Amino acid sequence: MKVNDTVLILAGDNKGKEAKIVKIDRKNSKAMLEGIGIVERHMKKTYMNPNGGKKTIHLGIDMSNLKVVKEAEAVKAGKSTKAKKGAK
Repeated sequence: MKVNDTVLILAGDNKGKEAKIVKIDRKNSKAMLEGIGIVERHMKKTYMNPNGGKKTIHLGIDMSNLKVVKEAEAVKAGKSTKAKKGAK
């Protein structure tokens, strides 16, 4: 699995939904999905954050609960899709 792959969720509250991978945490074997697993954390007032408030974060879904439906297209390094200057 890699970023921009479309996956199907196999277990949990969101079972049966499809989503795109936004970020992967390989150390903890978690994938952050677009629009799924987003929660708000309430932040305490600190010196760095004098107002406190809310912060939106992604909770990862374990990669064992995901199945790749559509892989992202590979992009070759150094290849440009734009026409070169001076080419007709």
